[in-house]
Amino acid sequence: MDQVAQIPRRPTLLVVEDDISLRSALTFDLETDGFVVRAYADARPVLAGPGDVDCMIVDMRLPEVDGLTLIGKLREKGVWAPAILITTNPDHRVRRVADAMGVQIVEKPLIGGELRRRIDELLTASPDS
Repeated sequence: MDQVAQIPRRPTLLVVEDDISLRSALTFDLETDGFVVRAYADARPVLAGPGDVDCMIVDMRLPEVDGLTLIGKLREKGVWAPAILITTNPDHRVRRVADAMGVQIVEKPLIGGELRRRIDELLTASPDS
């Protein structure tokens, strides 16, 4: 009996970051690590339909809507992938809202592999990954 080798499915990450340099660097780094990356500069195309994603990485300060609001709107549309909010110096309100939503925060600058560790933790904990 011939067995067809199963190629493992590569996790799909949604990245929403308006800074083109950071978005490009994140996309390159994450694709190099074997992820499929859907990267956007703002919320509009994401709200139109993000498709199936395994993890969301969203900047807090976006042009038209903040990152927590975007994640909330996606959840209203049935997108329940784990989420990471990337931001600089989040205040107590942002931390409180993120915690209530089950959103993890990784602070910029994104150094030392913290973002990748969080992605791995979330994908390992996710029942769909």
